[in-house]
Amino acid sequence: MSLRAKSLKPFVLVAPAVLLLGVFLVLPYINIVIMSLRNPGNGTPYAPGFTLGNYLRLFADSFYLEQTANTLMIGFITTSVCLVLGFPVAWQLAKTQMRFRGLAYGLVLSPLLVGIVIRSYGWTILLGNNGMINRTLISLGLIDRPLALMYNSLGIVIALTHVFLPFMILPLMSALQGIDPSIEAAARSLGAGRVTAFRRIVLPLAMPGIQAGCILVFVLSLSAYVTPSLIGGLRVKTMAVSVVDALIDTFQWPFGSAMALMLSLTGAMMVLLFARLTRMKWKAN
Repeated sequence: MSLRAKSLKPFVLVAPAVLLLGVFLVLPYINIVIMSLRNPGNGTPYAPGFTLGNYLRLFADSFYLEQTANTLMIGFITTSVCLVLGFPVAWQLAKTQMRFRGLAYGLVLSPLLVGIVIRSYGWTILLGNNGMINRTLISLGLIDRPLALMYNSLGIVIALTHVFLPFMILPLMSALQGIDPSIEAAARSLGAGRVTAFRRIVLPLAMPGIQAGCILVFVLSLSAYVTPSLIGGLRVKTMAVSVVDALIDTFQWPFGSAMALMLSLTGAMMVLLFARLTRMKWKAN
């Protein structure tokens, strides 16, 4: 094989992946950018000409700004809850010898084996005013009236946590399995307590898994549509729900594209900020 052929071999191997990314990621985003700059149409997806009016409308209306903030809040809370619940589970699966490990893996992956619509409707049965949770609490005499578990941000967070918890557990489990137990044992033999060894040894080494899990759950929470639309109803609308409404219900493709692009950029900025802060923090330690 000639020297020139050897130099071109890496590019040939990467070319299919680059082509897929270009066709299914870059080109759609370019189309969204162009569409967001189009004039609104009357009975058509868009009118001739270009304008910044879609972005001006988006930033001038406090309703959409509050909706963006609410979407980010739901994403942050869902990610935090998944991290708090997922870390002990991932630790148990990665560090202990369980008799029914296969069953535990199956339970972790079980939310992914059911369609998202079925999962969301299942939560409506559980969280509704006449749902299983409220009826049980009332029958036990713990409450006098049904708790507001649906058509609010709380219900959305509960349902999204159930849906996305595996995406937190799996990266955490992979990172924890890669930690050599002798490192923690060495820290303990040198006088470090359990908390100190966990904070100074385990957490920094598990940070790649924490970052991957948090980014996955946060991005998926921001872009979730089915669960917020069914659990939140008409009272709580996230940006993803509003984007679909603008594109399908009201046929406002330029404005819907502007909202979609702004949601993507906001989510990307939050992810980059999180990755930057966590990397600096754990480097300092």
